[in-house]
Amino acid sequence: MKDKVVLITGASSGIGRALAQIFAAHGSKVVLMARQEEKLRVLADELKEKNAEVAVFAGDVAEEKDCRAMVELAVQRFGGVDVLINNAGLSMRALFNELDLTVIRQLMDVNFWGTVYCTKYALPELLKSKGSLVGISSIAGKKGLPARTGYSASKFAMEGFMETLRTENLKKGLHVLVACPGFTASNIRNAALAKDGSSQGESPRDEQKMMSAEEVAARIYRGVVDRKRDLVMTTEGKLAVWLNRLFPSWSDRLIYNHMAKEADSPLKQ
Repeated sequence: MKDKVVLITGASSGIGRALAQIFAAHGSKVVLMARQEEKLRVLADELKEKNAEVAVFAGDVAEEKDCRAMVELAVQRFGGVDVLINNAGLSMRALFNELDLTVIRQLMDVNFWGTVYCTKYALPELLKSKGSLVGISSIAGKKGLPARTGYSASKFAMEGFMETLRTENLKKGLHVLVACPGFTASNIRNAALAKDGSSQGESPRDEQKMMSAEEVAARIYRGVVDRKRDLVMTTEGKLAVWLNRLFPSWSDRLIYNHMAKEADSPLKQ
């Protein structure tokens, strides 16, 4: 990955921040995008102290013009794009019949449309470089999770989009990777939306039992280097995918019972 130009959305915290660190450590030129400019600047300064080449763009992936401008910055500063990592994400937790529909719109705008916008403008450069297009998905993009309707819908949509692009560009050298971490110790759950669109606040899960953002980033880095197709990163996740294929009704019950054990779960045990 030395001297490769890597674009990372949602780079100010969690998995995105860890991805910036690992790619920069291996000599990549990184372009970082997130809404929180101050955090981006702090990260950029840290990376530059280690002699990394870094460009920062403060913007929102839900805004098409921001996604276009980020790609234009990468081309202007570094001459092209070798890797695009669509990492920016938003989550939620609420039963659908209690949910304000603006919550689902927000999730689709960030998780799905953010991926579409960034990919639209980066794709010509990725085809030139025969580079890598990466989407950070979730088991929620392979198995619908109760109380996560907006999140699952957006990740299913993103995976369908990525899969189609992989097939469309099968003979053009484009590498497409869909990465599915397990529950990860990152900011996405703390920033998850409640039924009225307000922030959930504290995560209902035990952070110490989750994958670290650094572990997730290391696996994604290796997946890009090895040009992997799919990464399901936990045994629990692989089991969920396997059971859903072979025993879907049983899988529904297992998932329901598992999610109902969360603290303050809206599901009834």
